[in-house]
Amino acid sequence: MGILDNLERSLERVVNGAFAKTFRSGLQPVEITAALRRELDTKAAVVSRDRVLVPNKFTVRLAPDDYERMAGMGATLTDELTRLVTKHAATQHYQFAGGIKISLRSDPSLAVGVVQVDSENVSGAVTWVAVLEIAGKRYPVSKSRTIIGRGTEADITVDDSGISRKHVEILWDGTRAQANDLGSTNGSSLNGQRLVSAALEADSVITIGQTTIVLRLLPQAAGQESTSAETVQTPRAAEPGGFWGPRE
Repeated sequence: MGILDNLERSLERVVNGAFAKTFRSGLQPVEITAALRRELDTKAAVVSRDRVLVPNKFTVRLAPDDYERMAGMGATLTDELTRLVTKHAATQHYQFAGGIKISLRSDPSLAVGVVQVDSENVSGAVTWVAVLEIAGKRYPVSKSRTIIGRGTEADITVDDSGISRKHVEILWDGTRAQANDLGSTNGSSLNGQRLVSAALEADSVITIGQTTIVLRLLPQAAGQESTSAETVQTPRAAEPGGFWGPRE
């Protein structure tokens, strides 16, 4: 099965999720992904034997109606597009000169269903934001220690009878993440394995009671406010299986 099939399956999660009713006709998110993928492949430049450079800043131009529907998804869509572009770059052994930035723009000259991608190489620093996805909601990790549990004293309270009042904590230093079970009654698991204390990678899945917690590491340009139609990615993330905490 090809990489495009994998991209399509990943984007189906977006389309079939909370935004499924939005896309009854017109442009589909997978068509944007395919256009970005083609842009990478077309603009790939062999710099040396071990370095193939591709653009890292993309402006996706859409017809006004398509733009309104896509932009309505906010960061959910651009985060997913960035993640899939990064995966494609890793699979093809492409490298970026700087952080990845994807922007959506309305272009009245385009017909509905048409996608145009403009790209360029831009250097720039990025910072990382840790986000926890719990029961369909996103909780930015705004401090170094975040406690999740059923009790009101927890930083994030979850209504689940199988969870202790203080069940698990997430530690985050801006670069690395770690999860620790807080002596909970029913225990915790990380990616299907019993969790006591472990470093976390991006997209790690923690299960407590009947609740799943997914760690997302979302990059944004250093010194720049993120917007609903933009997201940024660091070149490091193009390496598959990137580790986000100290190995034991």
